[in-house]
Amino acid sequence: MTIKPGPLAAGRAISDVAFYYPGHLWRQADWVKTLLLFFDGVGLLVPEYKKHEPELVDPVLAEPLREKGLLHYLVADEIVDKDATQRMVKPILELTSAGVFDELAKKGTAFHSISRSRMGFFGHSELAEELYDVLRSRGLAEESTDGVSVPLHPQIRYLILVMLSQILRSKGAALGYDLCPATDMPKVVDALTELLDVPLNASTGHVVAFDLQTVSVDLSAIPLDEVLDFKASHGEEFRAYARSIRGFSREIGLLPSRERDQAFADRQAELDDLASDLKKTARVAWKRPATFALGLSGAAWTYGTGDWIGALIGGGAVLLDEAFSQPDERTAFSYLFRAHERFS
Repeated sequence: MTIKPGPLAAGRAISDVAFYYPGHLWRQADWVKTLLLFFDGVGLLVPEYKKHEPELVDPVLAEPLREKGLLHYLVADEIVDKDATQRMVKPILELTSAGVFDELAKKGTAFHSISRSRMGFFGHSELAEELYDVLRSRGLAEESTDGVSVPLHPQIRYLILVMLSQILRSKGAALGYDLCPATDMPKVVDALTELLDVPLNASTGHVVAFDLQTVSVDLSAIPLDEVLDFKASHGEEFRAYARSIRGFSREIGLLPSRERDQAFADRQAELDDLASDLKKTARVAWKRPATFALGLSGAAWTYGTGDWIGALIGGGAVLLDEAFSQPDERTAFSYLFRAHERFS
């Protein structure tokens, strides 16, 4: 299937879109207001049958964001195509065959549903069915009760959604988006890293983590129109910070190990200065202390290693998609964010 550019892509430059995962509904809706300062919009991977659920669940925020072109739906029935399904299913089958998930089946855990579209049934039905059969045989999946979703062990469900946040990045350009994976659940990725027992110093790549630090205020109590007015005046400063940590991560990840520590220290100092400026701007505007934290984890390494397990790296960066613009290098990254009562 070829993804055709949507109406938002026509005549516009590529937009930095925070690709929220692992789910199609944000957990803390008002955090999205602050997240909007750092990106041009927010994207959600939504199955067709739940395409408008965000607007039904949170009409106060989701409806105006859709109207203003700031909330983008990536319909899983279309975007999780044959290629994406193959990239997602193959490593999970290999991990399952290797017995990595055997201990999960022994624990009494309530299963969580994932749409058939996000599991790849619309992209490559035979391969998705093979994965489903294998997971059921291992006690990691159950029979569907509604025909549109599949009950999975929550760790397997999270693994699929975390992987898709990276695999689908290459699909964004056709829609006019530079998809930037972002999550407010870094512990989910940490748990997957522990489960997969991935070494943090994998030879195929280098983990680079710019720590979460407060860079803005929580705007949950601020009307959306006021937030967007502030975004119009100061958004470029906040977007520049997000782009900087992404660029620094990629740059440092490609350096020889002997040069990396010093370069990281230098870049972290630059980011500290940028963060300080953002906090001052936000405090002056909103008269409240900074409580919204943004950070990033990522990695970069050379193309052609063939070692997909090395692409599952720690600290928030996840499965590496091979379809990047540069033929000789690949990158994976994930923005992490927290706010007010969950920030510590």
